[in-house]
Amino acid sequence: MKSYTLSKTDSNEMLESMSSQWKMEMPKIKTLVKHEIDEDAAIITGEGFTAIKIGGMYIPFLSETSLLEKFPKVMVDAGAIKFVCNGANIMRPGIKSFTNFQKDEIVCVAEETHNKFLAIGKALVSSDEMSNITKGETVKNLHYISDKYWEAAKTMKK
Repeated sequence: MKSYTLSKTDSNEMLESMSSQWKMEMPKIKTLVKHEIDEDAAIITGEGFTAIKIGGMYIPFLSETSLLEKFPKVMVDAGAIKFVCNGANIMRPGIKSFTNFQKDEIVCVAEETHNKFLAIGKALVSSDEMSNITKGETVKNLHYISDKYWEAAKTMKK
Protein backbone atom coordinates (compact mmCIF):
# COMPACT_ATOMS: atom_id res chain seq x y z
CA MET A 1 0.00 0.00 0.00
CA LYS A 2 1.41 3.36 -1.08
CA SER A 3 0.86 6.25 1.34
CA TYR A 4 1.68 9.92 0.89
CA THR A 5 0.80 13.25 2.46
CA LEU A 6 -1.41 15.47 0.32
CA SER A 7 -0.52 19.07 -0.40
CA LYS A 8 -2.50 21.77 1.37
CA THR A 9 -4.33 22.53 -1.91
CA ASP A 10 -5.21 18.86 -2.52
CA SER A 11 -6.32 18.44 1.11
CA ASN A 12 -8.60 21.49 0.89
CA GLU A 13 -10.06 20.33 -2.44
CA MET A 14 -10.72 16.87 -0.99
CA LEU A 15 -12.43 18.30 2.12
CA GLU A 16 -14.54 20.56 -0.11
CA SER A 17 -15.59 17.56 -2.22
CA MET A 18 -16.57 15.68 0.93
CA SER A 19 -18.53 18.69 2.20
CA SER A 20 -20.53 18.98 -1.01
CA GLN A 21 -21.14 15.23 -1.39
CA TRP A 22 -22.12 14.79 2.25
CA LYS A 23 -24.00 18.11 2.50
CA MET A 24 -22.24 19.02 5.75
CA GLU A 25 -19.42 21.27 6.88
CA MET A 26 -16.11 19.44 7.20
CA PRO A 27 -13.65 20.42 9.91
CA LYS A 28 -10.44 22.07 8.75
CA ILE A 29 -7.81 19.32 8.86
CA LYS A 30 -4.24 20.46 8.34
CA THR A 31 -2.67 17.29 7.01
CA LEU A 32 -4.41 14.54 5.06
CA VAL A 33 -2.66 11.32 4.10
CA LYS A 34 -3.81 9.20 1.18
CA HIS A 35 -3.30 5.44 1.46
CA GLU A 36 -3.83 3.83 -1.94
CA ILE A 37 -5.47 0.41 -1.71
CA ASP A 38 -5.86 -0.16 -5.44
CA GLU A 39 -6.11 2.07 -8.51
CA ASP A 40 -9.72 3.03 -7.76
CA ALA A 41 -9.79 3.12 -3.93
CA ALA A 42 -7.93 4.87 -1.14
CA ILE A 43 -8.25 5.54 2.56
CA ILE A 44 -7.87 9.18 3.55
CA THR A 45 -6.68 9.90 7.08
CA GLY A 46 -6.13 13.08 9.04
CA GLU A 47 -6.06 14.08 12.68
CA GLY A 48 -9.08 12.32 14.19
CA PHE A 49 -10.54 11.61 10.74
CA THR A 50 -10.77 8.68 8.33
CA ALA A 51 -12.72 8.37 5.07
CA ILE A 52 -12.67 6.16 1.99
CA LYS A 53 -12.48 7.37 -1.59
CA ILE A 54 -13.92 5.00 -4.20
CA GLY A 55 -13.62 6.48 -7.66
CA GLY A 56 -14.95 10.03 -7.24
CA MET A 57 -17.13 9.19 -4.24
CA TYR A 58 -16.21 9.69 -0.58
CA ILE A 59 -17.67 7.64 2.24
CA PRO A 60 -17.03 7.95 5.98
CA PHE A 61 -15.03 5.15 7.60
CA LEU A 62 -16.97 2.85 9.95
CA SER A 63 -14.82 3.71 12.97
CA GLU A 64 -15.80 7.41 12.73
CA THR A 65 -18.86 7.13 15.01
CA SER A 66 -19.26 10.88 15.68
CA LEU A 67 -19.20 11.56 11.92
CA LEU A 68 -21.54 8.64 11.14
CA GLU A 69 -24.13 10.04 13.58
CA LYS A 70 -24.58 13.00 11.18
CA PHE A 71 -25.69 10.79 8.28
CA PRO A 72 -29.14 9.34 7.58
CA LYS A 73 -29.54 5.92 9.17
CA VAL A 74 -31.20 2.60 8.37
CA MET A 75 -31.77 0.17 11.27
CA VAL A 76 -31.72 -3.56 10.47
CA ASP A 77 -32.94 -6.51 12.50
CA ALA A 78 -30.66 -9.19 13.99
CA GLY A 79 -31.32 -11.54 11.07
CA ALA A 80 -29.70 -9.11 8.62
CA ILE A 81 -26.44 -8.59 10.55
CA LYS A 82 -24.56 -11.62 9.20
CA PHE A 83 -25.46 -10.78 5.60
CA VAL A 84 -24.63 -7.06 5.90
CA CYS A 85 -21.26 -7.90 7.50
CA ASN A 86 -20.50 -10.19 4.54
CA GLY A 87 -21.11 -7.37 2.07
CA ALA A 88 -24.71 -8.05 1.05
CA ASN A 89 -26.85 -5.12 -0.02
CA ILE A 90 -29.54 -4.13 2.44
CA MET A 91 -32.91 -5.64 1.61
CA ARG A 92 -36.22 -4.02 2.56
CA PRO A 93 -37.54 -6.92 4.72
CA GLY A 94 -34.54 -6.63 7.10
CA ILE A 95 -35.06 -2.91 7.73
CA LYS A 96 -36.89 -2.04 10.94
CA SER A 97 -36.69 1.76 10.86
CA PHE A 98 -34.97 4.59 8.99
CA THR A 99 -34.49 8.35 8.94
CA ASN A 100 -35.18 10.62 5.94
CA PHE A 101 -32.84 10.49 2.94
CA GLN A 102 -32.80 10.89 -0.83
CA LYS A 103 -31.91 8.32 -3.47
CA ASP A 104 -28.10 8.09 -4.02
CA GLU A 105 -27.37 9.66 -0.61
CA ILE A 106 -24.84 8.04 1.75
CA VAL A 107 -26.63 6.19 4.56
CA CYS A 108 -25.32 4.34 7.58
CA VAL A 109 -26.57 0.88 8.43
CA ALA A 110 -26.89 0.05 12.13
CA GLU A 111 -28.36 -2.89 14.01
CA GLU A 112 -31.44 -2.13 16.09
CA THR A 113 -30.53 -3.77 19.41
CA HIS A 114 -27.24 -2.02 20.28
CA ASN A 115 -27.32 0.73 17.64
CA LYS A 116 -23.86 -0.34 16.37
CA PHE A 117 -22.85 0.71 12.85
CA LEU A 118 -22.40 -2.27 10.53
CA ALA A 119 -22.01 -0.70 7.12
CA ILE A 120 -22.03 2.43 4.99
CA GLY A 121 -24.09 2.37 1.82
CA LYS A 122 -25.67 4.34 -0.97
CA ALA A 123 -29.46 4.61 -0.99
CA LEU A 124 -30.98 2.89 -4.01
CA VAL A 125 -34.38 4.41 -3.16
CA SER A 126 -35.45 7.47 -1.16
CA SER A 127 -36.89 7.09 2.35
CA ASP A 128 -40.29 8.09 0.91
CA GLU A 129 -40.12 5.24 -1.61
CA MET A 130 -38.91 2.85 1.10
CA SER A 131 -42.07 3.52 3.12
CA ASN A 132 -44.12 2.14 0.23
CA ILE A 133 -42.18 -1.03 -0.60
CA THR A 134 -41.91 -4.36 1.19
CA LYS A 135 -39.17 -6.15 -0.76
CA GLY A 136 -36.07 -5.61 -2.85
CA GLU A 137 -32.65 -3.98 -2.43
CA THR A 138 -32.80 -0.55 -0.80
CA VAL A 139 -29.17 0.27 0.08
CA LYS A 140 -26.02 -0.70 -1.83
CA ASN A 141 -23.38 -1.84 0.67
CA LEU A 142 -20.14 0.10 0.02
CA HIS A 143 -18.15 -0.44 3.23
CA TYR A 144 -18.72 -2.95 6.02
CA ILE A 145 -16.94 -4.43 9.02
CA SER A 146 -14.05 -6.71 7.92
CA ASP A 147 -14.06 -5.61 4.25
CA LYS A 148 -10.81 -4.76 2.42
CA TYR A 149 -10.86 -1.15 3.70
CA TRP A 150 -11.36 -2.28 7.29
CA GLU A 151 -8.49 -4.77 7.01
CA ALA A 152 -6.22 -2.26 5.23
CA ALA A 153 -6.85 0.34 7.94
CA LYS A 154 -5.61 -2.11 10.61
CA THR A 155 -2.21 -2.24 8.90
CA MET A 156 -1.97 1.59 8.64
CA LYS A 157 -2.50 2.51 12.30
CA LYS A 158 0.85 1.27 13.53
